[in-house]
Amino acid sequence: MNNRITLKKIAAEFNVTIATVSKALNDSHEISVKTKEKIQAFAKKHNYKPNKIALSLLNKKTKTLGVIIPNIMNSFFTEVFVGIEEKATELGYNLISCISNESFDKEVNTVELLKNGTIDGFLVSLAEETQINKNFNHFKEAINEGVPLVLFDRVTDEIKCDKVIVNDFEGARHATEHLIKTGCKKIALVSVIDNLSVGKLRVEGYKQALLDHEMPINEKIIVRLNKKEDLETSMKIVLSDKAIDGLLCLEESSAIQSLELIKSMNYKIPEEMSIICFTNGKLPQHVTPTITTISQHGKYIGEIATKMLVDRLESKSELEFTTKVIKTSLIERGTTIPLK
Repeated sequence: MNNRITLKKIAAEFNVTIATVSKALNDSHEISVKTKEKIQAFAKKHNYKPNKIALSLLNKKTKTLGVIIPNIMNSFFTEVFVGIEEKATELGYNLISCISNESFDKEVNTVELLKNGTIDGFLVSLAEETQINKNFNHFKEAINEGVPLVLFDRVTDEIKCDKVIVNDFEGARHATEHLIKTGCKKIALVSVIDNLSVGKLRVEGYKQALLDHEMPINEKIIVRLNKKEDLETSMKIVLSDKAIDGLLCLEESSAIQSLELIKSMNYKIPEEMSIICFTNGKLPQHVTPTITTISQHGKYIGEIATKMLVDRLESKSELEFTTKVIKTSLIERGTTIPLK
C-alpha cells in the first residue's frame, strides 16, 4: 500500500484544489494565512516531499532536458555528454540521457516516451539508421507539439531547428593537406561511417585537398565498409599497393586497427606510412606510436548545444533558428612527420 502523502491527498483532506495546496506550500499571497498554516502543518506532520514531476506538470516546465546519443562507445559522444551535463547543471537543468544504439526504432520510441511532459526539449545526434532511412517524422512531430530540439554533429536539413555542427569537410581537407605537406604522395582513406552525413563530408574534404594539390582521386584506395565487413582484409588489399604512404581514417576504431595492421606489415611509421584520424579520444593517445588526430572539441559542442536549447526555452520571444559551426584542430603526434 502506498502511504506517501501527495498534493492530491492533501487537497482531498481540506476539500480544496491541488493548485491551492501547491500555492499554500509555496507561501503564496493568494491563499489566506489561516489556510496556509493548516496545509503547511498537515504537510509537515505527514513528511510531505514534493513530487518534482507533478509540480512540473502544474508549472508546464520540468527543467529537464532529454539527451539522445547514438553510440556511447564513441569517445566523441562521451566528450559531448560531459559538456552537456556541465552546462545543464550550471543553468539549473536536469538530464534524462538515452542511447539509440544507431537504431531508428529505439530513437522513435525514446522521443515518444520523453516528449509528453517528461522533458522540456531535446538534444540529439541522429542514429545511423535514421540517416539511412531519411525518416525524421518523430522529431518534426515533437517540434510541432511544442517540444524544441537542438541537433548536434549528425544533422539534417529536413528538420528546421537549432544545430551545432563540426566543420567536417574542412577538418578532413586540412588533415589531407597536412599529409601532403609532410611528403605523402599517395593517400588512402578508410571509412566505416559512410552512411552518416559526417562521413560523407569528410570524404569530400579529402577529395578537395587532392584536387587542390593536383593529385588524382583514386576510388580504389577509398575504403568504405559497413559494420559487418572485415576491415583487416580490405586494408590488406589496399596496402598491397606499396606506393601508398598516407592514411586518413574517419574515426578512431578503424585507425587503431589500421595502425596495428601496418605495424605487422613492418612499415616504418611515420617515415614510410603516415596516419591521421578523427577523433581525439583516449585510444589514439595510448597506442604506440601515438596517432595524430583531428579534434572536434566535443565538450565545447555539448556546452554550446545546451546553451542554445535553454536560451530557446527561456526566451520570451520567438528566436530565429541558427546553425553554429565548430572548427576542428589538428593535434600532431607520432604517426606524422613534423612540418619543417
